[in-house]
Amino acid sequence: MSVVVSRRAALLMTLSGLVSACAPKVPDSGSHPDPAANVPPEILAMYGELEDNGFHIPAVNPRYLIAENTRTEVDLAITESPGAIIVDPWQRYLYLIRGGNRALRYRVAVGDQGRSFEGAAVAQYDRVWPSWRPTDNMIRERPDMYAAYADGLPGGPQNPLGARAIYLFRGGRDTYYRIHGTNEVASIGHATSAGCIRMYNQDAIHLAANYVKGGKVLVLSPEQSAGAFGSFVPATTPYSGASFNQPAAVPEVAAADPAYGYPTGFPESPYTSSLN
Repeated sequence: MSVVVSRRAALLMTLSGLVSACAPKVPDSGSHPDPAANVPPEILAMYGELEDNGFHIPAVNPRYLIAENTRTEVDLAITESPGAIIVDPWQRYLYLIRGGNRALRYRVAVGDQGRSFEGAAVAQYDRVWPSWRPTDNMIRERPDMYAAYADGLPGGPQNPLGARAIYLFRGGRDTYYRIHGTNEVASIGHATSAGCIRMYNQDAIHLAANYVKGGKVLVLSPEQSAGAFGSFVPATTPYSGASFNQPAAVPEVAAADPAYGYPTGFPESPYTSSLN
């Protein structure tokens, strides 16, 4: 694989291979000035609230809509065919190849365990508001968090897979590695304690409408990421909280992360208050 990126794009670059991308809610860290003041109206519209297949998706809090966190088209010279998906879990971006040395770039969140997956896979199919079940390993390792969901969880706003999920296969078999939406908007752009590839629900819907079913997905190794985009790895702000079905715990809220422009760590996720 060969990738060439402009210097400016490179400077802006700042997945449990299982579906453990399901989790915590973090309480709000306080009130802040209006974060929408400097967000272009077209970006606010791109990530605005919407109704989708009978479910309501809240707008993404404008405080997260800094340039590197929003969907954009970039220069990307690459040998993969249009429609292929390139996932860089190290720089935390997903690229949908468009041809003509262009690609759509989406910001994603990844999990430390997810980094164990790399190489080629197939985007076998997608599901709208998919159901979810924790793996047997997840239930064994964290029965306090996952045992209650051994029979599965229907699709909906409280489901950890969000509005869309793309299922990755290798050699004709499910890898249990997913590209999916999330209501945990605070996690986007960060490495969380667990998780596949998370996207804003608005981006997951957009990707699911534009990717090629049966097309190639390439998950970069650290060496490939460094060779394509440089060795910079984004600073990681800790992300933790209670199980998604339990009252939110009060975590150690991280200090401001200037690399991402967040005023004070992670605020409340959209559904925390409704779960208390």
